[in-house]
Amino acid sequence: MGIAVSDATGRVASPVKVLPAAEVLSHARTFRRVLEDYEPDVLVCGRPKTMAGEDGPQAERVMAQARLIADACGLPLEYADERLSSAEAKRILREEGHSERSMRGKVDMVAASLFLQAWLDARDGTEI
Repeated sequence: MGIAVSDATGRVASPVKVLPAAEVLSHARTFRRVLEDYEPDVLVCGRPKTMAGEDGPQAERVMAQARLIADACGLPLEYADERLSSAEAKRILREEGHSERSMRGKVDMVAASLFLQAWLDARDGTEI
């Protein structure tokens, strides 16, 4: 799972890391450390949607897992449309000169920062 955070003003999203889903779901030490380091106010989870804007085939499972994570963290939960975020993350990483091999482990956190940024922009009323 890709993890991204915003700055203290809630205006700029930045990629942090990728953790195995099992570690996030089990609230493992690695995930707890991220929570301690960044002290989030809200958990924003990507919501898989089809190109038509409907919930995708994985949406129900992802949303159930997100609810478990948010409940375990004691955080409110919001969702952000994650359509095309992985494709855009790959495009950005390629532009930065990354090979397919060097992109492994980076795509999910960059994608997370992209949909978090879109969520922040929409919340701030600055969405283009």
